[in-house]
Amino acid sequence: MSGHLLRPCCVRNIQMINFEKLSYYLPQGFLFDQVNLQINRGEKIGLVGKNGAGKSTLLKIIAQQIKPSGGSIHLPKETKVGYLTQDIILNTELTLFSYLDTSNAQLNLIKSRLEDINTQLVTRTDYESSDYLSLLDEMSDLNFQFQIIDGFTWEERISETLKGLGFKENEFDNSLNTFSGGWKMRAELAKILINSPDLILLDEPTNHLDIISISWLEAYLQKFDGAVIIISHDRLFLDNVTKRTLEINNAKIFDFPFPFSIYKLRRQEEQERMNVAKKQQDRDIKQTEELINKFRAKSSKAAFAQSLIKKLEKTERIEIDNDQTSKIKITFPLSVQPGKWVLSLEKVGKSYGNNILFANLTITVGRGEKIALLGPNGVGKSTLLKTITKKIDFDGAVNYGHNVNVTYFAQDQAEQLDVEKSVFETVDDIARGEIRKDLRSILGTFLFSGEDIEKKVSVLSGGERTRLALCQLLLSPSNFLILDEPTNHLDIQSKQVLKNALQNYQGTFIIVSHDREFVDGLTNRIWDIEDQSLKIHHFTLNEYLNYKIKNHSGVTPILETGEVLKQKKAETLHSSKSLKEKDQKQEKELHRIEAEITVIENEIKTLEENLARLNYLSDQYKLNLNAYENKKQKLEGLMLKWEKLMER
Repeated sequence: MSGHLLRPCCVRNIQMINFEKLSYYLPQGFLFDQVNLQINRGEKIGLVGKNGAGKSTLLKIIAQQIKPSGGSIHLPKETKVGYLTQDIILNTELTLFSYLDTSNAQLNLIKSRLEDINTQLVTRTDYESSDYLSLLDEMSDLNFQFQIIDGFTWEERISETLKGLGFKENEFDNSLNTFSGGWKMRAELAKILINSPDLILLDEPTNHLDIISISWLEAYLQKFDGAVIIISHDRLFLDNVTKRTLEINNAKIFDFPFPFSIYKLRRQEEQERMNVAKKQQDRDIKQTEELINKFRAKSSKAAFAQSLIKKLEKTERIEIDNDQTSKIKITFPLSVQPGKWVLSLEKVGKSYGNNILFANLTITVGRGEKIALLGPNGVGKSTLLKTITKKIDFDGAVNYGHNVNVTYFAQDQAEQLDVEKSVFETVDDIARGEIRKDLRSILGTFLFSGEDIEKKVSVLSGGERTRLALCQLLLSPSNFLILDEPTNHLDIQSKQVLKNALQNYQGTFIIVSHDREFVDGLTNRIWDIEDQSLKIHHFTLNEYLNYKIKNHSGVTPILETGEVLKQKKAETLHSSKSLKEKDQKQEKELHRIEAEITVIENEIKTLEENLARLNYLSDQYKLNLNAYENKKQKLEGLMLKWEKLMER
């Protein structure tokens, strides 16, 4: 990827983190090598790349949990870092509120000392002594410090943050050990946010958040003064929060001064240019190798052959990241055409003891309906899906229509795979018809490639098993799909493949998902469990979310989905166009310099070829060398001008 195309377009803030020749090595090779990079205060950055590229490793290095293999990373002294990992382990009998309340060491010290001073002031009687007066002075100083670090609003901030992340007030005094792993992750995230670090590192923060809490977190991070680095497969979350994207690819880190969606467009344009450059380089290398083979054995040309060999060794090979998943089109096979209605619920209800999730649900689902079942965690979405599929006991009646074939993807679907089969056998046993010849490509879409497809299911990680179960689902004929969080553990490209398949599906489906980008434009109605009943909305996703958030304490509607996001992109492009119209002179100068750079780069390439074949003692060699040095200096001057124009 050509370096000058990746330069930021604006002057950045004060430096906060500096990577100096940073490298990390694994037995299979470098995750990243000799990386120089600067991150500044207040920046919101998305960190992207394929699974296994090294994203989580980089966050661990920044958080100083592991050391790099080479180079160094510099942070200012006393930089406070808040790091949310995917593998949080919390084991404490502290209540939820106490866990957060005791998390700030400075506040704890001040509160403890103030309590001690107050006790002394109440019990002592030497009111006019110097010691007593010193205590009063110290108390005044401590109260001032307490105010400076917002100690007087500390408990209020804890309460607001917990509510924003979906906790109910009556849960604040529950032991943290009574919560599930996903809710413990929310508690840890709350602890990070309330302590206002200088730098927040978030590794897949939306995995265990519901659709309302994600929106609250977006609003929080947008207003946050510190720097944020986010790994996320939630495209919309990245677009709404970040303004800069770092991509780890082929042991390098590429820097784009754009949020994710615009980065993808620029990345695609760059990829097309790189493909052209790679083809030219391959032709040049082949020609050079042919010349080496031709002249290697001739004594008169041996020196020339050696110079070509050295030149070839110094050539930095262009590496292309071939994204085959974007070209793959998968459609769910339809088993048979069902009748006009596929599902009927009659006075359906479900409760656990005194906890009533829903009651007296009566509804009919027609053929071809595409339904999103949304809402906060804990209202009973997964339970309703299990009720519809008759996996659990319930009140009332659930009936299927004529010729209905239900396929259910549960959150624990991976546990039902045959552990003795290989990855390939798992999908090969399901696939029927023409699609069987594309099985390897389809598995590649779900991040199984090369020798991975021969692995036994028993050795796969939880995330890998989930992806395989979803791939199996795509190959299973049905006419009624019920999907519970199918995008968990999928990367952005794989989610797009799944979404395309669902958009082209001729059957009926009900889907639970917290991924707004995935759900947007996918369904034609929304189900919402509210007050133990089922409300049906014909809103767009954006309208539904704003409706829900207006009724959710402490959250400001800041949502941007579907058409809104497209409008935002259009406004960005329009703004860019307006700037060009205002300053045509600069625009023309930029194009002129780019054209001149291309010409000089070609001239330098020709001179390099001449130098390789000329005798270095000849006058012709010296003339070419002088011309080469002059061209290099001119190129540097043009690149400097180009950079200044791009900054404007």
